[in-house]
Amino acid sequence: MQKSITVIGAGLAGSEAAWQLAERGVQVELFEMRPTKMPPAHQTGGFAELVCSNSLRGAAIENAVGLLKEEMRRLGSLIMSAADHNAVPAGGALAVDRELFSSEVTKRLEQHPNVSIHRREVHKLPLTGITIVASGPLTSDDLAEDILRTTGENALSFYDAAAPIVTLESIDLEKAFYASRYDKGEADYLNCPMSKEEYESFYQALVEAEMSEVKGFEQGKVFEGCLPIEVMAKRGPQTLTFGPLKPVGLVDKRTGKRSYAVVQLRKENQAGTLFNLVGFQTHLKWGEQKRVFALIPGLEKAEFVRYGVMHRNTFLNAPKVLKADFSLRLNPELFFAGQMTGVEGYVESAASGLLAGLNVWRRLNGMETLVFPPETAIGGLARHLEGSPSQSFQPMNINFGLLPPLSQRIRDKREKNTRIAERALAAIEEFCLREDMGR
Repeated sequence: MQKSITVIGAGLAGSEAAWQLAERGVQVELFEMRPTKMPPAHQTGGFAELVCSNSLRGAAIENAVGLLKEEMRRLGSLIMSAADHNAVPAGGALAVDRELFSSEVTKRLEQHPNVSIHRREVHKLPLTGITIVASGPLTSDDLAEDILRTTGENALSFYDAAAPIVTLESIDLEKAFYASRYDKGEADYLNCPMSKEEYESFYQALVEAEMSEVKGFEQGKVFEGCLPIEVMAKRGPQTLTFGPLKPVGLVDKRTGKRSYAVVQLRKENQAGTLFNLVGFQTHLKWGEQKRVFALIPGLEKAEFVRYGVMHRNTFLNAPKVLKADFSLRLNPELFFAGQMTGVEGYVESAASGLLAGLNVWRRLNGMETLVFPPETAIGGLARHLEGSPSQSFQPMNINFGLLPPLSQRIRDKREKNTRIAERALAAIEEFCLREDMGR
């Protein structure tokens, strides 16, 4: 049996894969180039650093990502454990204090007796032995080129954008108000209401603002789920009011009125001293961000601790090069995990790492790799990567459309989703009893 497994990258997927192997008694050689070499979007050398939002999206199992999170919990996920321990209030979502979250993931892996950590860049894939590549969407150039040579397919690329973060003390609380949409959960969001005139002034400044130059790789390939706010705005004057600035379900109880548009801010840390602008991923120049976003009522004097940034993301043409167990078709000893496989989102990336780690353990022990039932979120996500019918493969968030429909038609969406989730959790419990998971 192979003495140790190499995992390249200690992001969400790599950390999860390393943990799954280590917990099953496998020696792991975990390579992470940060902080020796820092990608443009990262700020620290911590494992599982969240470079965009601090939200892992919906918490309830009635939505697909909430279901995926619950399935991962039942499979012993490190990422979900750390997220639950370091959650911050976010209404119906699961958001985390990103520093505490990353710190816990890092500490637990550093202290695990089966994990050896190497803080250096990997330039080429190992020539022999089973390896998990979880180097992420910001894979260094040398390794990316070697991956391309190995896969035999051109990787696709797109740009991803992160939202700015401001301090609570710099927000004018006489204008902003606390509330969650439709009063769902606690009033965890700060909301900046805009009149029609205020919105039109902001909109005009936004679409005319100067953007930073995008260097390298193809222009314009931005994943729909991470569109920069200025790109979205240029689709039409009302696009934002039906998107991230939609006012529905948000009433300022001080006035009893619904505004023309609302900018939401979500807690960034447990102390509640930092807030990020929800949906405000941007590639505007930093000076332009300060000027334009100051037109939002309540943010006139906002102090930015991080401006929005845009960075390169790369991903493989998964249906052509990967199997649903996340192994490479051309080389079954090479596994991939994370966003580079074509999953989109923090939770989805971690889930792919969990599956890759579990399947490598089974491969080491002479067992067939697993693909979870299609009725489960984790199974639906993996099967999509192997069999996506799209001619132009694009990253995919987990959604109920990836799971088979119920045999009985149910009109109420919430009830339907609840039934789908209950079916999924029953399927994963039965599957885990039937198959050897090494736990």
